[in-house]
Amino acid sequence: MNEQRPVGELLRDWRQRRRLTQFDLAELAQISTRHVSFIETGRSLPSRAMLLRLADRLDVPLRERNQLMTAAGLAPIYAERALDHPALREAHAAIELVLYGHEPHPALAVDRHWNLIEHNRSLVPLLAGVPDFLLARPSNVLRVGLHPEGLAPRIINLGEWRAHLLHRLRHQIDATGDPALSELYQELAAYPAPDDFDDNDVPASSLVAVPFQVRSELGDLSFISTTTVFGTPMDVTLSEIAIESFFPADAATARAMRTLAASLEPSPTASH
Repeated sequence: MNEQRPVGELLRDWRQRRRLTQFDLAELAQISTRHVSFIETGRSLPSRAMLLRLADRLDVPLRERNQLMTAAGLAPIYAERALDHPALREAHAAIELVLYGHEPHPALAVDRHWNLIEHNRSLVPLLAGVPDFLLARPSNVLRVGLHPEGLAPRIINLGEWRAHLLHRLRHQIDATGDPALSELYQELAAYPAPDDFDDNDVPASSLVAVPFQVRSELGDLSFISTTTVFGTPMDVTLSEIAIESFFPADAATARAMRTLAASLEPSPTASH
């Protein structure tokens, strides 16, 4: 069992991750640089209110804020409930409303490790042919997308899309320091990549957004995506959910999605 690190060390790590000096953090928190130094070295133990203020200025995720509280000998503040918990009923309904309301275009909800939580019916045609071992829960959508036995062989712009996903993952690792994400990055980066594209290449300047271009049973499709998160979460689970929504990036994809729409039964949320 790992020994709990002192709260001052954890705060120093977050400050350095945010590329702030002690003076910078003191200015943001409206306290003295000496106070910041005393907290980081353990000469002063922060109060609950001070710890919340520093965590807010450092943009520490809710899960890690609880870890800071525990390290300071305080009770965690933010609950972590399963998505089917009664307290999250309305939030869960909102996720389903977004997913099914986005049909006939694909949309999916993931947790902070990119494990699939839910998806709408329009995603199913894109996953045709993906082996069961990649789709078995917890199914990781980045692994499904880049694994050589997953979607990768059917992604038309694999090099560009791969570079985009790895860039997003690096940014998430920088923001959270999550070791599980670092392990995932190492795995994905080791997958075979197109010879003519480097993971650090910059997409063409003529692009509005990096498209997801894939061969499917509906034909060759091209999408651009958006990410939706809850704006004011106070629950750890809710704070870590992201909804990825895909929109047609060309007329052919829009037509294919209209054709798909004709085959879908009314949304299961239609009566809600």
